[in-house]
Amino acid sequence: MSDVDALSDRYVGHLAAADPCLAAMMGIAGHDGELTDYGPDGFAARHELAERTLAELAATPVNSDSERRAAAVLRDRLEIDLARSVAGYVDADLNTVDGPPQRLRQAIEVLDQGERTVVADMRSRLAGIPEALAGLRESLERGRQQGRVSAVRQVVNTARQSKEFADYLGTLPPAYRAETERAGDALVEFASYLTDVLAPAAPVRDAVGRERYALEARNFLGSEIDLLETYEWGWQELARLEAEMREVGAQIRPGEPLPAVLAALDADPAHRVAGAEQFRAWIQELADKAIADLDGTHFDIPEPLRRLDCRVPGSNTGIYYLAPAEDLSRPGTVWYSVTEDEPSTWAVPSVMFHEGAPGHHLQLGLNVLNTRTLNRFQRLSAELHVGHGEGWGIYAERLMDELGYYELPAHRMGMLAGGQQLRAVRVIVDIGLHLELPIPAGAGFHDGAVWTPDLAFEFVRDRSGSMGGAEFARFQVDRYLGLPGQAIAYKVGERVWLAARAAAQARQGSRFDLRTFHSTALDLGPMGLDLLTSELATLLT
Repeated sequence: MSDVDALSDRYVGHLAAADPCLAAMMGIAGHDGELTDYGPDGFAARHELAERTLAELAATPVNSDSERRAAAVLRDRLEIDLARSVAGYVDADLNTVDGPPQRLRQAIEVLDQGERTVVADMRSRLAGIPEALAGLRESLERGRQQGRVSAVRQVVNTARQSKEFADYLGTLPPAYRAETERAGDALVEFASYLTDVLAPAAPVRDAVGRERYALEARNFLGSEIDLLETYEWGWQELARLEAEMREVGAQIRPGEPLPAVLAALDADPAHRVAGAEQFRAWIQELADKAIADLDGTHFDIPEPLRRLDCRVPGSNTGIYYLAPAEDLSRPGTVWYSVTEDEPSTWAVPSVMFHEGAPGHHLQLGLNVLNTRTLNRFQRLSAELHVGHGEGWGIYAERLMDELGYYELPAHRMGMLAGGQQLRAVRVIVDIGLHLELPIPAGAGFHDGAVWTPDLAFEFVRDRSGSMGGAEFARFQVDRYLGLPGQAIAYKVGERVWLAARAAAQARQGSRFDLRTFHSTALDLGPMGLDLLTSELATLLT
């Protein structure tokens, strides 16, 4: 083990101890009964850890390309974390998707494994919720006194979600009743604090402005992008995708406009299953088949990754993937919420290719298993490199189209209308909202108007294909406003993956091999998009 690897491994251990909720998402064992300290001392400790590690990294010798790469990955992450902390964007932040209350809930959900649940760990985490919320309240109060309060939209949404978290705790087995009642009471009290104390001090304006947006985009992408060029590209990409959707729509319902095609797909009983359990079995079969087909043909899938656990939770927690635990005690898991008695399936294959194989399950699972060329931080830090991970997920959806895995035109429409279109919309709306940009002339949608949340809601509702609807659009807009820069990571990440592949093809000509490109790229592990581009240019010459 090199000095850089040893430092990276030590940092992972210290980070897991300082942030057990993040460790749960990263699949790091050893802190399963603990919760993160969201009080001022906890944030200060994590800042000091990043500063100390960065200083140690600067003094650590680098003797090979792999060591240089490992050092660059760690340095990039530490510098971004410190920049956000110094700017005051961390300790007083609340948002609709990934703030401390949501992470507390996820820390409980990952332990909720039915008969496999480790009771002592579950009880310990449940018992720690009141203290974690008290610390968070202290941090938020300090932020309020300093004039650092998240937008009122995010505060109110977090209050609502805290009550929903309390309701979820009430569904846990009676064995935890003492802990769940205390935790539930603490969540309701915390929600009241947000509504009665913090919300009146919260700004109404949602946009964060260019300076903060640029830093947040760098946080999610690992890249400094031209925001105006990316905004214009988002419009161009949306137009390209919608033209492709119209072509596929003509195959499904010739002569019908696109909205009518999508409505017909939703209404078709051939694309529905009866009940959550049948839906779970359907996506499990889809995931298993993709893994079996891809292994040995387009990818080499190790035995531990040939199992993917598909789960349908009882509440609407969205769709997401958790990588296998570092010790493989937890398999790779897809959580797929459904809100209908007879869920629609025509747009599901692309989602499963994104979350399962060849998407996150393959990408992140290979990271966890790759002890040969990656240190512990590289293996487990995918949660911190969103553009890399989500870009690969969108790339995987497209790749399965190239490989012929959408058996029906309806499934191909699902890839376009259920994922690609929405992700292009996100680029437009996220940058447009936070930079308060005008809508271009000729766009055919309130030309020349400056973006507002109401315009964004209308645009997302009408331009998100199979996932459209008022409730979905409201959640999406609230999400973009609370996590500036995160929503663009999907399409911008895919853009970088596709550009890297095209550049390798141009350099290698007839020597280019897609399977080799994928294995080389995934062996690098998670990293920022700028580093991914430069490393692949060096390796694939």
